[in-house]
Amino acid sequence: MKKALEGLKVIDLTSALNGPFCTMMLADYGAEVIKIEPVNGDQCREWGPIDEKSGESGFYCYVNRNKKGATLNLKSEKGKEMFFELVKDADILVENYKGGVTKRLGIDYEAVRKVNPSIIYGSGSGFGQNSPISHRACYDIVAQAMGGMINLTGYKETNPVKVGPSVADHVAGIYLTVGILMALYNREKTGQGQLVDVSMIDTIFSLLENALVNYTVAGIIPERNGNIDPSIAPFDVYECKDGFVAVGVGNDRLFAKFCTTIGHEELLDDPRYKTNTLRCDNYEPELKNIIADWCRDYAKKEIENIMDEAGIPCGPVLNVKEAIEHPHIQAREMMVHCQHPTAGDQYFQGCVMKLSETPGTVDTPAPLLGQHNAEIFGISQEEVEKLKEEGIL
Repeated sequence: MKKALEGLKVIDLTSALNGPFCTMMLADYGAEVIKIEPVNGDQCREWGPIDEKSGESGFYCYVNRNKKGATLNLKSEKGKEMFFELVKDADILVENYKGGVTKRLGIDYEAVRKVNPSIIYGSGSGFGQNSPISHRACYDIVAQAMGGMINLTGYKETNPVKVGPSVADHVAGIYLTVGILMALYNREKTGQGQLVDVSMIDTIFSLLENALVNYTVAGIIPERNGNIDPSIAPFDVYECKDGFVAVGVGNDRLFAKFCTTIGHEELLDDPRYKTNTLRCDNYEPELKNIIADWCRDYAKKEIENIMDEAGIPCGPVLNVKEAIEHPHIQAREMMVHCQHPTAGDQYFQGCVMKLSETPGTVDTPAPLLGQHNAEIFGISQEEVEKLKEEGIL
């Protein structure tokens, strides 16, 4: 079956997560992605979990599936020459070095566009290309901290905590993908390539939603508030007999249904809860405690079923095993198998965007280090070995 991005050639200079996540999506939907690693490999080849038998990183294998892999020393003149040969007919180049590195290497956008004026050059860094601190290295925890998210996560009485998964990396990768596709669409109309510049800090900052307008409109600097949403109530996580459930009640119609469902119709006549704004102002402690007391009498599946029947947004808090095994995840093919040459069967996330005519699929495993050197550079195995000895591959 044909894929949406078939025919596109992507040079992937990325490492760690935000860049590889972007190029993984391009590869899943049919682009030919050529991953160029340093001769000693992408840093995340050493990130856990590590398969005991093969020594392969599960992390690396997940985010680099569907790609071809080569090694190249871009600090050498020969390596740079080989790189520019690859770039000549490429549609897209993606890199996620910290600011200034590509210029020092001589492979920045200005250098690459001289060889290929129509190239779409995707750059996903911590701080972007024109920040006063562009030169700094960045990981997800730094982006979450400086973008404002960590200070909003947790409870008032505890220290701030980062959001569990690497949201800065993942969403920056998504933004980078979207930016590249927009640039490709523009190139279809104009023939012009361009630079797509995405910062992890900007990414986190863009996710703060009403925390920003709370300050700019109301003059309030939001702080940690647990699971409570400052603009909707009830909107919280409640303990039940065997775990926790999340419930969201976002308007007056739902609140009326909710009060009837939990057997507390008297709340509808309480002036403190007449509107969503009033419910937000008066949620703690009484309204919260009434709901919490009701939830404690039920198992999470029971609450889920009750709220489903009533049409109230609700879901159980699932651990990773429960989430993987949930009928929704299974029906949506959000977990897929892939056979790796040394690590064997691998089971990881599937493709999120479900395209009816050109779907994304996981077809090939992540490459072994330098696996496709001969094919990518059009040289013999003997030449590969010689270039390895010279420190080029």
